[in-house]
Amino acid sequence: MTRPLTEPRTRWSGWSLHGDGRSVRPGDVVHPDERLSWPRTLGIGVQHVVAMFGATFTVPLITGFPPATTLFFSGLGTLLFLLITGNRLPSYLGSSFAFIAPVLAAKAGGDLGPALGGIIVAGLALALVGLVVQLAGSRWIDALMPPVVTGAIVALIGLNLAPVAWDGGGAGTGVKAQPLVAVVTLAAILLATVLFRGFLARLSILLGVLVGWLLAAALGELDPAAVTGLREAAWVGLPDFHAPSFSLRAVVLVIPVILVLIAENAGHVKAVAAMTGRNLDRDMGRAFLGDGLATVLAGSGGGSGTTTYAENIGVMAATRVYSTAAYWVAGLTAVLLGLSPKFGALILTVPAGVLGGATTALYGLIAILGARIWIENRVNFHDPVNLMTAAVAVIIGAANYTLTAGDLSFNGIALGTGAALVIYHGMRLIARLRRTTADESRGTPEPEL
Repeated sequence: MTRPLTEPRTRWSGWSLHGDGRSVRPGDVVHPDERLSWPRTLGIGVQHVVAMFGATFTVPLITGFPPATTLFFSGLGTLLFLLITGNRLPSYLGSSFAFIAPVLAAKAGGDLGPALGGIIVAGLALALVGLVVQLAGSRWIDALMPPVVTGAIVALIGLNLAPVAWDGGGAGTGVKAQPLVAVVTLAAILLATVLFRGFLARLSILLGVLVGWLLAAALGELDPAAVTGLREAAWVGLPDFHAPSFSLRAVVLVIPVILVLIAENAGHVKAVAAMTGRNLDRDMGRAFLGDGLATVLAGSGGGSGTTTYAENIGVMAATRVYSTAAYWVAGLTAVLLGLSPKFGALILTVPAGVLGGATTALYGLIAILGARIWIENRVNFHDPVNLMTAAVAVIIGAANYTLTAGDLSFNGIALGTGAALVIYHGMRLIARLRRTTADESRGTPEPEL
């Protein structure tokens, strides 16, 4: 039975057993402060790990970060997030795709340090936003980043990454390096999406990567050095930690990512609120703070920046189990897997063509997600302010416009993000002062043909 939207809550929410702990009756949901029996909770928690697995590992494979380290910090970050949100907001923090392009630019010389420093600063900025939201409320975020701006930023990130799928952004990897393997990988992803039902369909990326890896192994196209590393890796050991360093250039490249993280976290909170029938607006600031500090933690040791994962929302929607107990299981499981160098070395054997095929789909999905934000929020593109905001920002990001000023370099994501904010608010202000366009809230009349 759905609970009322406004109910008294303690600072920390523990778990009560849902029903008999063995089943969920039709129409019922297992709320965040409830749990099923521990064996069932363990199974659902491991399922959350599987759901986030493909996407979380894809990011370090593309950026060159240690996969096991990234998994380790995603688990720790999830546990930290649960603590900060009072154990009330079910979420898994996996690798954010928004960091890929700026991280690749920040580590152009091969050194992870500056990129990690940029990730830390972005995490601190998001944590600061969380504190402000917790004190002042979240309405100002909607005003700063309306759906037309959020959708444009998400779309331009996906389009900006397109060259990385083709040739690794100039590194000679991707589809261009192993076209046959890439095409088979992509075909396997597409087929798995429609051939399988339910949860297996959600693992289409992982299944496609597995098919591509097997083909590359059969063709003798696995990297010999990576295979040797897999043989020599220990089964148990600490992840490969890296220390951050700080440069203004890297910070400038990475800092715009917080706008995407704000949008992702806000959307996650609203989605969970809708599914559970609870008003979670008061937890919005804690969500930003938790993700920000988890990102700081990851950047401090060599992991990728984190975000709340939509993949795990899908698992909750399918199971109707929103218990945070399952996420404690998932976080602890990820930490344990991160403590296996053998597991991390296996991931490093994934060849360039497999990554190219998988990222062709993944980057396209990011771009389409931006369009989905516009559609779901019914953005009025008859309004020239909305139209120009999206048009200019997306082209700047897709073409990767670059501005260099001394030692600083601003890439397409940074410039496109800035353009979306400046164009929208600047044009909206002038239009209202001059009364030259209809206010967005009232819409614009359909043109006569």
